[in-house]
Amino acid sequence: MTHRTSKTQQGFVQDYLAYLLARASHDISAEFHEQVLASGLSVMQWRVLASLSDSPPLSIGALADIVLAQQPTATKLVTRMVQDGLIKRLPHPQDKRSVLVTLTALGRHKATPLLHKARAHEAQVLARLPGTDTAALKDMLRRWIEHSL
Repeated sequence: MTHRTSKTQQGFVQDYLAYLLARASHDISAEFHEQVLASGLSVMQWRVLASLSDSPPLSIGALADIVLAQQPTATKLVTRMVQDGLIKRLPHPQDKRSVLVTLTALGRHKATPLLHKARAHEAQVLARLPGTDTAALKDMLRRWIEHSL
């Protein structure tokens, strides 16, 4: 349920950048997450598949950072997804104590239709904001993320 307030009724939270970003992310994501769950994946599994879909193999630490999870949580998730045949572990070429993860054919098969649905969902969301410079918005958010690391 979305609550709307007029500009004159806004309190601190409704004008606080962190809240606005979190709320927008929550509202936008919730719509798409219904499709993810309907596909038989959890939201975290989807994030892993999406993250690996067009990247070279990643360390679990790098993957955890991308999917916004703590490393122990990501490690458990990777273990389950390996058991389910969605991803596989590879030896790290420079660090024998570490492993990399990548998609399997099954993982790619599960991810591909959701990637298309995610792009379509994004287009629908952005269509609600006529006149928005999408490229500039995404560039600003990428710069924000890069500077916060």
